[in-house]
Amino acid sequence: MVRIKWMFLLAVLTLVVRTPSSGQDLTLRSAFYDYKLTTVADGLVNPWSMAFLPNGDMLITERPGRLRLIQNGNLLPEPVAGVPEVVAQGQGGLFDVLLHPDFENNRLIYLSFSKPKSGGTQSTTAVVRARYENNQLTGLNEIFEAVSRGGGHYGGRLAFDGNGYIYITAGDRQVPSTGDLQAHPAQDLSNHHGVVVRLHDDGRIPDDNPFAGQSGTLPEIWSYGHRNPQGLAIDKNTNDVWINEHGPQGGDELNLVAPGLNYGWPVIGYGVNYSSGLAIHKGTHDNDMKSPNHFWIPSIATSGLMIYTGDRFPEWKGNIFVGGMAGQQLARLTLLGQQIIAEETLVRAQGRIRDVREGPDGYIYLAIEDRGGAPTSILRMEPLIEERPR
Repeated sequence: MVRIKWMFLLAVLTLVVRTPSSGQDLTLRSAFYDYKLTTVADGLVNPWSMAFLPNGDMLITERPGRLRLIQNGNLLPEPVAGVPEVVAQGQGGLFDVLLHPDFENNRLIYLSFSKPKSGGTQSTTAVVRARYENNQLTGLNEIFEAVSRGGGHYGGRLAFDGNGYIYITAGDRQVPSTGDLQAHPAQDLSNHHGVVVRLHDDGRIPDDNPFAGQSGTLPEIWSYGHRNPQGLAIDKNTNDVWINEHGPQGGDELNLVAPGLNYGWPVIGYGVNYSSGLAIHKGTHDNDMKSPNHFWIPSIATSGLMIYTGDRFPEWKGNIFVGGMAGQQLARLTLLGQQIIAEETLVRAQGRIRDVREGPDGYIYLAIEDRGGAPTSILRMEPLIEERPR
């Protein structure tokens, strides 16, 4: 009992759980750094993603369908004009924003969103690219529309690799995992339920994609058997493609994505049914399917994913950061080669972390989607000193 009380007191003293308001910083501790959380902007509605412009300004997507700009540290009151129509219902809306690798010359950005279909009663994951200039979008062009049908689980994360290919995640659309698990659409290569897609920057399909030229498959698919990948990051040093994806009740996953591999949903996994707590999967492993590099039980409701490369937190270089919504936490994973060897929990109880990004200044930025009635915010993590003495 004494030990439990001491651990509780230590947690309270260490976390100092409160919400930083504008002009007020929150100090926290971690294994290597004391750091503070500073509010960059608040008053946003369900911020989903962030992207930094070359001049340091920031584009932010709001799930109801708005693209916002933080310019010179201020959130502009008017949203960016020209955003496509989205279905902002349930889990649907405007998702990721991504700059083209040559943005400084071509001004191209990419948006993922839930696109209306069948008179607006259905929707699917889609991606457009457009020219961004003077706070408006022009030349809107769709480069991808998922062949999928269902409720939520849109996926919708975007990333470029070092060779100029764009990767897109698409979720399983909440198709029930009952009956013949092998017959689930996430195990069917003729649709986009639970896949990672790889395309040229203009939407053309690369000839070297793993299923290109195969009858009965969609050639843009890079990997399959995913549930709902809502985090995507590509290692700048190795070009490794990492995703995190929601498990059901337990079993969130971090996966290193390789071409043509089957990641098992819903045949293998670590989660259980929400209502009954009964097993979903036939097991946790299968010789023909790829098991996760890391998983969470209980679930933290994984969201944004980032691999840190900056100099503000040098001890964290090469670490993977995963946002948590249900867990209201930021997971820091230490990577050795392609193996996760340690995990630390950061930033507890500040709201649902929907996205995590490294800024051009080397600081870490968080998009907080829900703060229990407080204004939703963009927060910045800054170290207070270089490195704590060991």
